[in-house]
Amino acid sequence: MKYRRVGTTDVEVSEIGFGCWTMGGPNWSRGTPVGWGDVNEDEVAAGIKVGLDAGVNHFDNADAYGNGRAERMLARVLQRLGVKSESLVIATKVGHFAGTAEHAYEPAHIRHQLEQSLINLRRDYVDIYYFHHGHFGEGDRYLAGAVEAMNTLVREGKVRMAGLSAYSEDDFERLVPVIQPKVLQSWAHALDDHFIRPGSRVDRLMERHGLSFVAFSPLAQGRLLDKFDPERPPVFEPGDHRGSSDQFKREALAALKPKLERLKQRFGSTTEDLAAVALNYVLSHPRVCSAIPGFRNERQARCNVAAASRKWTAEDGAFVRASMG
Repeated sequence: MKYRRVGTTDVEVSEIGFGCWTMGGPNWSRGTPVGWGDVNEDEVAAGIKVGLDAGVNHFDNADAYGNGRAERMLARVLQRLGVKSESLVIATKVGHFAGTAEHAYEPAHIRHQLEQSLINLRRDYVDIYYFHHGHFGEGDRYLAGAVEAMNTLVREGKVRMAGLSAYSEDDFERLVPVIQPKVLQSWAHALDDHFIRPGSRVDRLMERHGLSFVAFSPLAQGRLLDKFDPERPPVFEPGDHRGSSDQFKREALAALKPKLERLKQRFGSTTEDLAAVALNYVLSHPRVCSAIPGFRNERQARCNVAAASRKWTAEDGAFVRASMG
């Protein structure tokens, strides 16, 4: 496992981290599925042990993942494995779980959620605390107060650094100069790398501000592993957000199939082969400090960390880019 520095800080994260969204299991927000299928904690523990043994030191969580379930499960598993969580880089987020607040970015709510996340994670601080999205109310009415609350938490030592997760270039460009985060996070994978592509708007923004990027969904939520048959599209459990996504429908899976065949011909056809391709493609982008695939069990964790031992060339990256276009 190799490690990369987060922005201009002295914090180093494993190139392959573990995303904890799946650990939250099924979940809904205002009636809309926002979770995953249910998970077994023993299987999750086996997966986390595989990651730790391979050198994974970066775990990415959020208050909204199972409404705290994923944070609590991570803490229980680490304690069960005898691992001091302070030896790891643990991130969590605020923004998608408003509780009784009018808006999740109310300053009092940010503090409350951070304190609850610390209880859930059994820690005195979090290494990275992300604003989970870029919507700070009409006219950014909550932005100034939210930034002040975050900066106060950093000064108090309860947060080592602020991060910003967002879903559009406009949000990143508007918010980075105000929030001054150390790291950005959003999706990035071989089917859509527009945030991290060299010369892109966000890439230039990161260059100006000395920022790194944490890439979630590097496997495109499993679609890049050729695990879904377009003739028999997957049926997901209630509470799994993928059930409402067109990307898992017959037409999208059928369009993806020939692209994956090209990858298999060059790199190999096993799940490990395809995972290594997907992860190394994302990690080949110079501003990415860590890719954070999800996992449910030991098998998936082993696929994730296997990418660390694979060689990768610029020609490989160009081939993937051309194949996925």
